[in-house]
Order: sequence, then C-alpha cells, then structure tokens
Amino acid sequence: MNILIMGAGRVGLNLASFLISDGQDVIIIENNKNLCNNAVQELDALVICGSGTETKTLEEAGIENVDVFVAATGNDEVNLLACILVKKYDVSKVIARVSDPAHENAFKNVGIDFVVSPELTTASYLEKLIIRPKIADLVIIGKGNAELLDIKVTNKKVFNKKTSELSPTKDFIISAIHENGDIVIPDDTTIIKEGCRISVLVKKHAVKQVEDIFT
Repeated sequence: MNILIMGAGRVGLNLASFLISDGQDVIIIENNKNLCNNAVQELDALVICGSGTETKTLEEAGIENVDVFVAATGNDEVNLLACILVKKYDVSKVIARVSDPAHENAFKNVGIDFVVSPELTTASYLEKLIIRPKIADLVIIGKGNAELLDIKVTNKKVFNKKTSELSPTKDFIISAIHENGDIVIPDDTTIIKEGCRISVLVKKHAVKQVEDIFT
C-alpha cells in the first residue's frame, strides 16, 4: 500500500516506522524543518518538507496514487483541513488524529473514515491496567465494548476443566492458550492446565466475571 502521513512528530514517526517494518510504502509530509531532518535520518521513506493543507504539497507527494492518508499532527484544525482536501482525491481511507474529543464530531461530519485519539486511548489503557491488576495485558476492541484479555489462570476451581465448561455464555470465549511459547487455538475439549496463560475475548460488562472465574 501507498500510505501518506502528515506529521513527523512522535505519533507520525512511530506509525511510519511500524508501517515500513511491515513492508508498506510510506511518504511523510512535515512543515517543520527539524522534524523533516529527523525523519530523513530515522526512516527509509520519502519525506517532503511542506504543508499538508496545500494542494501543491499533496500533489507533490503523489496524493492521486495514495491508498491511505493519515493526518497525525497535534493540531486538530490542521488535520481537519488536510483531510477535507484529501477527500477530493478519492483516497480509499482517510484517518485523522484528534487531540480534543470535542472536535471528533467535526471530523465525522465531513466524512472522515476513522478518527483516533492516541491520548484518550492511552489514558483508557492505563486506567484498565490500574483497576484490573490481575490482567497481564489487554487490547481494546471495536468501539471499546469488548476487550482481549491476557490472563494467567490461578483459580484452582478451573484447573483441568474443558474450555466448553468455562465459557457457557455468549459474553466471552477463550480464544487462545499459550503453551511453551506456542499459541493453541482451543476447541471444546481443550483442557485448562494449572498456571497456563489464556487469551479471552470478552464483552466489557463481563470482564469482572472473567476475572472471578480464572483468577
């Protein structure tokens, strides 16, 4: 894929690095010369020093051939304007970073495909790690109404039971068991062993129930 990122700050630079490692073609637009120079040194990507809110700069970056555009600066107004301009070029997917949650509707009202707040996502993640100390790790899924939990099984009552006995409702499912560095996708007859780690896909309202069952 051809991916154009506007903004070479912390968020844009890290995103670009991940995408390049994944084998994607990345172009970066940044109007700060110091950040441009830093991006050139850090990344194997085309870096254009200019404003993503100017048609000339977007066309120089090859916007006509871009599959995904990401507005990743820390300025909501700049991100919004750039996304509006990019929408005119029929880009398949337009993603915007928003710093102020109050601005989210403005982005959605002009047809931006995805609006993301790294600050809110990070804060929500940290909050869950604090209030759920028995959870080793978690991933927030969808619109925040489901989570993928990584749990070490310590409740003796579930040792040597089949997975089919432990997730009888539609609120959660054991999606993986981690054994000796390998991941096993369980079926109804898979046995939960003492001290094993499991991944559980669970609806938000049932997280406490899952904790009580396995820990």
